[in-house]
Amino acid sequence: MSEIIGAQIGERPFVPHRIRWTRADCRMLEDAGLLTGRYELIEGDIVDNMGQKLPHRQGISNVTAWAYRIFDASFVQSQAEIDVRPEDNPTSEPEPDVCVLNVPLSSLADNPTPAHISLLVEVSDATLRFDRTTKASLYARAGIADYWILDVANRKLYVHRAPSNGAYSQIVELSETDSVAPLASPTDTVLVATLLP
Repeated sequence: MSEIIGAQIGERPFVPHRIRWTRADCRMLEDAGLLTGRYELIEGDIVDNMGQKLPHRQGISNVTAWAYRIFDASFVQSQAEIDVRPEDNPTSEPEPDVCVLNVPLSSLADNPTPAHISLLVEVSDATLRFDRTTKASLYARAGIADYWILDVANRKLYVHRAPSNGAYSQIVELSETDSVAPLASPTDTVLVATLLP
């Protein structure tokens, strides 16, 4: 029996069929009422954004309040779609937790593009590995110069800078007693503990 199974399988490992969704697919599913609620499209995968825990919500609130003070509310969007590099746009439409722009939101006709983005912040509770790998690669390929991950569980901030060849060449891990300033406003330092829930 094992010989028959081995002959059927051969040398190639089995790879399950995977549907790679696009933005157009998601719009059709929404229109048909088959895709509801909050989600992100990341590299062809539909990622459920429902059910945020309180520490995650508090982290988003703290980062947003800080960004409003430094950059003004008209330059900040929270949990809304952005564009990435053109090659990734068909299969990715992320919704970073906080996005600081270099133009007022009112001046945009559509999603902010990488050219509009000064700072992206993801608040991680259960998604730290995903934010540090898949999303970091997506944002680096888009040329996002300043990408922060607020790790609420471990009370850390990861600062990603200098994107090159689809990866960040500078990644700094900060504790809650450290301070950092965004590239877009280098004199406005913030204590990491201020951003944490």
